[in-house]
Formats: sequence, structure tokens, C-alpha cells
Amino acid sequence: GDRWHAAPSLEAAAAALPALGSRVFLTTGRLGLAAFAGLTELRFLVRSVEPPEPPLPPHTHVLLARGPFTVADETALLREHRVDVLVTKDSGGAATSAKLAAARDLGLPVVVVRRPPLPEGVTALPDAPAVLARLDDVLARAR
Repeated sequence: GDRWHAAPSLEAAAAALPALGSRVFLTTGRLGLAAFAGLTELRFLVRSVEPPEPPLPPHTHVLLARGPFTVADETALLREHRVDVLVTKDSGGAATSAKLAAARDLGLPVVVVRRPPLPEGVTALPDAPAVLARLDDVLARAR
């Protein structure tokens, strides 16, 4: 089954890691790596399309690659690097599904960094039809 741990922020995810594993596949994006820079005892695998900017955790292997990736790709990567915990963001898209399935198949814990709350007055819409309906409504009122 899934072994998910929710974290409200990158910093909270970093704080949770030492109790969960020592070889981390960090998939939170290259801009959030500084939150993990103080974890000197852990080893990190970071996959990014672009080289990440410092500061990075001291024991970091950067893999430059662009998806999409299959479950088989992700499983092989996790095994090859002996990953024992995955950290990812709640992006809400299909891009993370293969790595989540691979982590589940291997019985790995997954730390999921939640999305920040929406600013006051901002409404989230669930899908494209809802966006189009809202746009029609706004345009109708503007006439």
C-alpha cells in the first residue's frame, strides 16, 4: 500500500526525512533544493531538466533528464540508486504518477509536499470546462 506522509512545506518535508530514509529521490523542482541543504547525513538524487542552482545538499547526484518516464523507468532508477524515500510535490498532474507507482511497488515511503493555500479571494476551478464556464460568465457580465 501507499506509505505517504504529508508535509505542509519543503522545510517540513526536510525535517521529516531523517526518520524515513537516508537515500532520497528529491523531485520537488530545482528551485526548492535549498530547504534540504542542511541535511548533511543524507544522500540525494535530484532529476531536473536544467542544472539546479546552489545551495544543494552536500551529497547530491544530479541527473539531467526530461520525462515523461514510465513506471519501469522509475523503478529501475530507484533500484539503481538504492533510493529508500521519495519526496515530491502535490502537483495534481499525471507527471508524478509513474514515480508514485514505482515507490508503491518497492514499498518506499513518500513525502508529499502540499500545495500552499490559495491567497484570499482566489478561487480554484477543478477542470477546463469549469474555467470556460467561469470565463463565459465574466464575459457576459462585462457586456
